[in-house]
Amino acid sequence: MKRLGNFYDKICTMENLREAHANARRGKRKYGDVKKVDADPDFYLGQIRDMLANKTYEVSPYTIKDLFDGGKPRVLMKLPYYPDRIIQWAIMLQIRHVFMSVFVNHTCASVRGRGIHHATKLMDEYMRDQEATEYCLKLDVHKFYPSIDHGVLKSLLRRKFKDTDLLWLLDKIVDSMPGDRGIPIGSYLSQYLANFYLSYFDHWLKEAQGAKYVIRYMDDLVIFSGDKAWLHELRKRVDKYLAEHLRLKLKGNWQVFPTGTRGVDFVGYRHFYGYKLLRKSAAVRFKRKMAALKKKLALRRLLRYRDFCAYNSYLGWLKWCDSFQLILKHAVPLAPAISDYYETKIRKECA
Repeated sequence: MKRLGNFYDKICTMENLREAHANARRGKRKYGDVKKVDADPDFYLGQIRDMLANKTYEVSPYTIKDLFDGGKPRVLMKLPYYPDRIIQWAIMLQIRHVFMSVFVNHTCASVRGRGIHHATKLMDEYMRDQEATEYCLKLDVHKFYPSIDHGVLKSLLRRKFKDTDLLWLLDKIVDSMPGDRGIPIGSYLSQYLANFYLSYFDHWLKEAQGAKYVIRYMDDLVIFSGDKAWLHELRKRVDKYLAEHLRLKLKGNWQVFPTGTRGVDFVGYRHFYGYKLLRKSAAVRFKRKMAALKKKLALRRLLRYRDFCAYNSYLGWLKWCDSFQLILKHAVPLAPAISDYYETKIRKECA
């Protein structure tokens, strides 16, 4: 395997730091730290250049926030905009293409152009081959982000990079998490590091195990086959590989089931042969939200911006699946009120 170098000097250039600042500030121009850097970019970006050149950079303390994502408790860890987020963007501008060269096509989530729609399109494409997708193995990794082993991650990075200065910087960011495990959810670099952590496992699945139809959405995995027994045996080998090579373990809720009769619930949709539906829990939330909006209008109460956003957000999910009757029954009756809100509030204020 070819190891790559000569990245660090490029990361430290003012040109690269200016581009990093321009990317990191998108949608955040009202933040205090962003305004500070915008007021005198040459000074602050020069400070970052000196930190990196002199190797005096220390990762700032994380801001920790507990939240629920899809009903699951998460710990979101954010770094300050200056200097940390700018530095992470500066790194990724130079090495993103290296990570992308390792990722296989079925690697989805937190990769540009490979979000939910990429995953669901792959699913549609695979399920055209009904014989080879008769059965589905569905599994995911137990507490993936908190379980990533620092030593294993560093060794994987050294398989791809030989730039010692770059590795010093990446090690410093990895080790900013206390203990010897875990990378922060919410950090820009973490998204790529997490996918990279499983990238050689992806190659093992395809090349060593011969798994033809695979989709991985971060740590959620579906594998299809026409052979049910082979999927059960593969699950055991996956369990062993993750434990021995990556110090990870699977959740105990893995399943092998017939694809056609049950469908595959994945990335927000239930996929069947020839059609797909919105996930049941999402459909329930959609119906409740539309009912609440109908009640609000019946009581002659004014719509708010968040109501407008929620309505259109759900339509954004529904348009990618077979949902004609769902839209007709629950969304279409509200369309005139939503359109009127847009014309009288949003469009008028933007004029």
